[in-house]
Amino acid sequence: MNFADQLNQFPVFDILKKCIENTNVEAYVVGGFVRDTILQRPCKDIDIVCVGSGIDLAQNFADALVPKADVTIFKNFGTAMVRYYDMEIEFVGARKESYNRNSRKPMVENGTLEDDQNRRDFTINALAISLNNTNFGFLVDSFDGIHHIEKKLLKTPLDANITFSDDPLRMMRACRFASQLNFDIDADTFEAIKQNKERIEIVSQERIIVELNKIILSAKPSYGFKMLYYSGLLQLIFPELVALQGVETQDGRGHKDNFFHTLQVLDNVAEMSPDLWLRWAAILHDIAKPATKKYFPKQGWTFHGHEEKGARMTPNIFRKMKLPMGENMVFVQKLVRLHLRPIALVKEQVTDSAIRRLLFDAGNAIESLMILCRCDITSKNNDKVKKYIQNFERVEQKLIEVEAKDQLRNFQPVIDGQQIMDIFNLPPGKAVGEIKTAIREAILEGEITNSYEESYQYMIKIAQEMGLNPVNK
Repeated sequence: MNFADQLNQFPVFDILKKCIENTNVEAYVVGGFVRDTILQRPCKDIDIVCVGSGIDLAQNFADALVPKADVTIFKNFGTAMVRYYDMEIEFVGARKESYNRNSRKPMVENGTLEDDQNRRDFTINALAISLNNTNFGFLVDSFDGIHHIEKKLLKTPLDANITFSDDPLRMMRACRFASQLNFDIDADTFEAIKQNKERIEIVSQERIIVELNKIILSAKPSYGFKMLYYSGLLQLIFPELVALQGVETQDGRGHKDNFFHTLQVLDNVAEMSPDLWLRWAAILHDIAKPATKKYFPKQGWTFHGHEEKGARMTPNIFRKMKLPMGENMVFVQKLVRLHLRPIALVKEQVTDSAIRRLLFDAGNAIESLMILCRCDITSKNNDKVKKYIQNFERVEQKLIEVEAKDQLRNFQPVIDGQQIMDIFNLPPGKAVGEIKTAIREAILEGEITNSYEESYQYMIKIAQEMGLNPVNK
């Protein structure tokens, strides 16, 4: 099988071909680029394996570009990287690896193309295409990778137990590729993941979260999460999520399985938004249900306060998972805390006051919050879902109308604390806060508009009721 025509669509390979001739090495494009070329998926990262010095070939390639490019060399790994337009081309010498059981960092020595293919994680990533003049474009497929692509199957090139024990991150990568490519995992390969799952403990949390985020960003992330769950990996890397699984019954009354509900909400969000952090909000929106679950004979199962408890859990989960603790965490926390608010509005007569408060509390996250809440409407009863969606659309329309009229998103009262202190000659303290709160509440309730004149008059009225008079008229 020859892929010369596909390679010739990329000018980079014509330049590489000439450099390979000049440096008298043997070189192949390998891994993800080959796989994605066969799958007709876009790929901007190109991995080149040289039977010889990959660093020397990288330097020759960079010098051949117009204008010349810089080479980033990683001496410890024997690799080099060159950026060419929007592509990243990485060069490495062919090598074979051996592992110490207590580390996923291999001991490396020079090897052949066969050695290099043997060390690959999956057969679909062990494919190589020759860049050599004598057989340019020829596919080297030592492990039937083409057949596995056709069957949409993930399988390790060598013994799966050894592959996963040597580098346990490959177990996460199996679930990630299954989710991204919609592939099955070979039965023996999946069994090896189950047998070696505890080995994930030697992998850094930083590497784990990279793979988990890639699963979350896939088109149907629930598939990857189910692979993690049924293999036992999820129980080790994300026990808080697994705690949602299961249905408890009392007096013949059960609650829904909140684990699979969460995965459904995540898939629903994935259909509507590529935002990683909105997807994380979907994952965490019910995370506190196990901690707040109670049964009452009259009410049945309740999870009162799970939104507030979940918001308090969010920073700790982010910290433990090595996720960023800045604005992204704050965004997710806000959505977890507010995710019941729009649903509650659906159940009652929608007042302008309730809409104003939602706009005030959500701020710029309001669109994301509404996506999350729409996606949280899951039921096997289609009529129930249809009715909820219709009511929800009424709330969305009301939000648009109130926002256009009152412009309350991220609003700040036109009179701030410093002005109050100046007007009434007050030090910072409780009285200033009470006046500020009264003005804000009056605006949110629609008693006054957020204009200076109405706010000023209302402030004077409230202050006088507190026994305060302005010192400057």
